[in-house]
Amino acid sequence: MDYIEFGKYLTQQRQLRGMSRDEVSRATKIPPTLVVALETGQVERLPERIFVINYIRSYAAVIGLSAEDAVLRFEEVDKVPLALPSGTSVEPPASRRRAFRFLVVAVVLVALAAILYVLVSGPHAVR
Repeated sequence: MDYIEFGKYLTQQRQLRGMSRDEVSRATKIPPTLVVALETGQVERLPERIFVINYIRSYAAVIGLSAEDAVLRFEEVDKVPLALPSGTSVEPPASRRRAFRFLVVAVVLVALAAILYVLVSGPHAVR
């Protein structure tokens, strides 16, 4: 099962009970756009996972499903890692890599300056 199939499951259960998306939205206080995202499996439009879990509980309760069963179904789907869209990289953006390199160079330079200071000052500077 994937997110789209999970959304179809929610849609079918809602329709079997003769409820509209708007009715679910009003009863649960879930914004209509998020009800659509849940029912169509548009994960990228959903908020943080904790909110989605609570939305699913509310949605299920309003249409007469077991909230725990609905959440368990979602968790089965949510365990599957999301496929990255083509052209997407798991590497940090170039600006982050540059910032990290700059930080490393800065730390090395400070360390070298500290070593050089100790060497130039000599043992007579330490008391």
